[in-house]
Amino acid sequence: MKFAAFSGVLIDHSIQEALQLTKKLGFDGLEIAAREPHLSASTSVQRIKEIRSVADGLGLEIPVLAGYMGSFSTASDKECEQAFADFQRILEASLTLGSTMIRVVAGGPNAFLAQDYHYAKSAYWLKKCAVEAKKHERKIVLEIHNISLAETVESSLRLVHQVGEDNVGLIHDAGNMYITDTDYGRDSVIGLGDRMFHVHVKDEKRVDATGTPGTFVNLTKHGQEKFLQCRLGEGDADHQPLFDALKETGYAGWVTLECHAPFPAYERLEHDLAKVKQMMGLA
Repeated sequence: MKFAAFSGVLIDHSIQEALQLTKKLGFDGLEIAAREPHLSASTSVQRIKEIRSVADGLGLEIPVLAGYMGSFSTASDKECEQAFADFQRILEASLTLGSTMIRVVAGGPNAFLAQDYHYAKSAYWLKKCAVEAKKHERKIVLEIHNISLAETVESSLRLVHQVGEDNVGLIHDAGNMYITDTDYGRDSVIGLGDRMFHVHVKDEKRVDATGTPGTFVNLTKHGQEKFLQCRLGEGDADHQPLFDALKETGYAGWVTLECHAPFPAYERLEHDLAKVKQMMGLA
């Protein structure tokens, strides 16, 4: 098992600084958020090579490019074509950066509101992405996320199976699944099986009011709910059953830490990495 920081946590730093901080913290790699100022569909080939050079010099891997393109289920045909074009450019970047997984956004609405045509349209375009990725031995990963077709184990697998390509899998995210109010412990890991390609870690908790740093509102099956982003162990998303299940099943992939709690970026990544290792018995 290897640990990566999420560059979105370090988005106020340049990509070079983000890589250096990732190394200093003791991570094995950096999952790059594919948005400026770190990386995007318009990033030049020369700059992508520079990123790879810095990562290699620090001994860091770049396992995942976390794309923000997709949302095919509710996009217009023109928007889908643009998203697919952006995906192709991120795919090209993955070849230089050595990233074996590319995140594509499944799209909404919430699974409990979605119609069959939402799944059909998303699956059509995701299959196009998967076919292109397979040519280069790359995998497509869909993050289990609230306000998404991939919102629960069941809805996520429905979409993946509808795509019908073996290089399409899921990112288990207990923090997101806590928001959705669906199981994110052992049963979820067993249920996803070999379609769980990657793992994200962050903590959250339900609160009574928003307005303070780190709070936000999301639509769930319970209505409009309020949440606070927390450091691991300080929220209500109990990750211990997840970590136990990862050990039980022999998970040997990547775990990315993406805490967005209202603390300095370096401090929250340092805290969460120490907490994960403690909970996994690695400290």
